[in-house]
Amino acid sequence: MRSRKVLLVIGFLVTWTYATYYLLLRNTGVANTRNQAHQSYRINSQAREANQKSRDLARNVFEFVKIKYKDKSLPATTPQISIVAAEISAELPEQLMAKPTPGRIPTKTYLANGDPVFPVIVFACNRVSVKKCLDNLVQYRPSVEQFPIIVSQDCGDEPTKEVILSYGNKVTLIEQPDQSDIKVLPKEKKFKGYYKIARHYGWALNTTFGVGFEFAIIVEDDLNVAPDFFEYFLGTHKLLKQDPSLWCVSAWNDNGKAAVVDAAQPELLYRTDFFPGLGWMLTKDLWSELSVKWPKSFWDDWIRHPAQRKDRVCIRPEISRTRTFGKIGVSNGLFFDKYLKHIKLSEDFVQFTKINMSYLLKDNYDNTFLRRVYTYPIVTYDELRRNLIRIDGPVRIQYTTREQYKRITKMLGLMDDFKSGVPRTAYHGIVSFYYNKRRVHLAPNANWKQYELSWS
Repeated sequence: MRSRKVLLVIGFLVTWTYATYYLLLRNTGVANTRNQAHQSYRINSQAREANQKSRDLARNVFEFVKIKYKDKSLPATTPQISIVAAEISAELPEQLMAKPTPGRIPTKTYLANGDPVFPVIVFACNRVSVKKCLDNLVQYRPSVEQFPIIVSQDCGDEPTKEVILSYGNKVTLIEQPDQSDIKVLPKEKKFKGYYKIARHYGWALNTTFGVGFEFAIIVEDDLNVAPDFFEYFLGTHKLLKQDPSLWCVSAWNDNGKAAVVDAAQPELLYRTDFFPGLGWMLTKDLWSELSVKWPKSFWDDWIRHPAQRKDRVCIRPEISRTRTFGKIGVSNGLFFDKYLKHIKLSEDFVQFTKINMSYLLKDNYDNTFLRRVYTYPIVTYDELRRNLIRIDGPVRIQYTTREQYKRITKMLGLMDDFKSGVPRTAYHGIVSFYYNKRRVHLAPNANWKQYELSWS
């Protein structure tokens, strides 16, 4: 079909060339004077030049067709195709130029039974290893209709695009159309990738939510997902509508290393003031709020700032439902060797849709979790490490300063950094983990009031 359209364009060009040539010759008339003769010569030269130009254009079109559609057995290199295509686009009339169009996103936003449809947006660029992520998602997806997978690709990397297209109708590919360079200050040149990521996120979320979906699940191209990844979001999505203090559900535990999680409690979930990302769900209403002020770079740090968070929290699991395999990327493997590659991915299938999630609502959670934490006995790290605690059950390690917190977390093997003053996984300053077969809460004083931005 495409070849036929190109041939029609060629036919139009050839006809236009000879018609122009004929009309120009006819306009010369009978030249009796020297000026008329000179004018006739000039017009004939222009006609010959136009004819040659059109022949060159037709040759380029044939070459493009040959490369694009005919010689599939030959290795059609990207530079060759790009040069030919550039020449064509510079010459063809605007109305005849083929314009890129995004893939058709499924428009069904609710199932027949009234349940919402959850588009899974996979952000991709130039990693052919996106195949690992897509294989996982396709393998564990319980319903094609309820969980359409939309791969949004930036960068225009052809090998990655071929991998995505190889899934056929199992996924939908959309392509970020703005591939223009982003001007940044010289000192921020090394961060240009973060600017492109923010631009990509803004476009893809606007495009997807523009269809009318109530929810969207965001996945990066370097994530593997757990068997109950989809079940997790099915069981928790209603919380986002019930509780205005919640603004996301994340499948990620920043302190989810195997040594500090309770493998016997894969169903356990928490509230956290820290935005985890890495496989998370948001609502259309939240995107409507954020989209009008979306940042030009570092969107994840921006979203963690108090001006955006507004004291809202996320749900996160005891055991991660995602795990990253992307050591190489824009962040240059930051934290990967020390933390990320040790994150435990849940292997159990928890039926979250059959669990009463009301304990995660703000009033219920604060009246139980917060109250209980401050009833647990205080112990030291040394007592915990050497297993010198003579009582059973959960315990509390107290911290009062930033330096004290960082020192304790480093000894425990937890992540020690802060974003907008919030420690990773913390809720009201409390970081919960599992150590030496015991639940431990690293907590501030009972009179804790708020996070300190200066701690970041």
